[in-house]
Amino acid sequence: MGLVAVVGSINVDEVVRVERLPREGETVSGGDFTRHGGGKGANQAVAAARAGATVRMVGCVGDDAIGDAALAELRAADIDVEHVARSAEAATGIALIMVDRDGRNQIAVAPGANRLIAMQPGALLGPDGVALLSFEAPDAALRHAAAVALDAGWRLVVNPAPARAIPQELLDAHPVLIPNEHEVVELTGIADVTAAAIALQALSGAPVIVTLGAAGALLVDGEVITQVAAPVVEVVDTTGAGDALCGTLAACLAAGDPLGLALERAIEAASRSVMTAGAR
Repeated sequence: MGLVAVVGSINVDEVVRVERLPREGETVSGGDFTRHGGGKGANQAVAAARAGATVRMVGCVGDDAIGDAALAELRAADIDVEHVARSAEAATGIALIMVDRDGRNQIAVAPGANRLIAMQPGALLGPDGVALLSFEAPDAALRHAAAVALDAGWRLVVNPAPARAIPQELLDAHPVLIPNEHEVVELTGIADVTAAAIALQALSGAPVIVTLGAAGALLVDGEVITQVAAPVVEVVDTTGAGDALCGTLAACLAAGDPLGLALERAIEAASRSVMTAGAR
C-alpha cells in the first residue's frame, strides 16, 4: 500500500441542481439543494484513499462547526488529518456550485482558511511516497512542500488548478503536471492543446497529463504522446472528476504502477465519479 500526502484545500460544497445554468443577471428557480464535502485537496485525498493509498492531508480549516464536519468526513474516509491546522481567524472554505441537468457546473469559492495553509512538519516522513499538490493552496505552502518532497525523495504530482503561473521552485522539482485542456492553454499561452502540453513538459522536464473530460486524457512523456480514452458513461455531475483522476493517479504511482497504467486507472475512476452527484 503506497503513501500519499495531499497538500491542498478543504471546503464544504453547497450545491444547487437546476434545469439549466443561469445567464448573467438571471435567476433560475426550482432547484434542489445538497451539501457535500469538497475542496480540491480533500477531494483528491478521498480519491487516493479509495484507490488504496495511505493518505495524509495537509490543509487548514476554520475553528467552526463546518470545519468540524469537514474533518469528521475525512476521518471517516480513513484519511490522517493530524497535519490539518485549525484557524480562529478565518472560516472554513465554502464553494457555491450550480449543476444543470447535463452535469455541467458553475462554481464560486470563498477560500477562507485555505489561504492559511502551511506545510506541516512530519507530513512527508516515512517510506517513499507521492506528494500531491493543487493550486487552491498558497504558493508559499506549495514551494515548501515541493522542497520537502525533493529532499525526502518522494515523487511530486501537481494539479495546477485553478491555473496561475507555476512557481519556478515547483518546475525545478520536475513534477508530473496535470492541468485540464483549458488550464494548459492558459499556463502556456498556446492555443493548441498538444503543443501547449509539449511546451509545459519542456518547462518541467517531466511528464504532463492534460485531462480532456469525456475524451479522456493526453499524456506527453518524453517524445511519446498518447491519448487515453475514457469509457462512455451516463453523466450526472462532473464536479470533482479531475480531482478523482489526480487522487487515483497519485495512489497508483505510490503503489508502484507505471505512469501509463496509473493514468488508465485514474481515468476509469474519474469516469465513475461523474455518474453520481457531488465532488466525491
